[in-house]
Amino acid sequence: MSKVRELEEDFIGKGEVKGFKFTQIKKNNYAYLYAVDTGDMVFFEVFKRVVNNRFNCVSYPRSKSFGKWAKTTRLLVDAHTYFDEYTFLGEEAQYE
Repeated sequence: MSKVRELEEDFIGKGEVKGFKFTQIKKNNYAYLYAVDTGDMVFFEVFKRVVNNRFNCVSYPRSKSFGKWAKTTRLLVDAHTYFDEYTFLGEEAQYE
């Protein structure tokens, strides 16, 4: 089996986030944290690491995923808290 393709560290959004600049701040085996610059403001997106087995890659959440396995916040301190929560849940699930 080939290695899972991870998300890019920096990229420009397409579709409903067209032109937004995404910059990866932190990642691990369970979660990602990105800064999102709209040109007018910066906010943060934190989400669980979800592997798309069909395409053998990690999926970036779509808008409908927020509130389920992804969160957004204007505060970096909150983003780190969400990241730590997703990491803890991922590690805990490993031992179930």
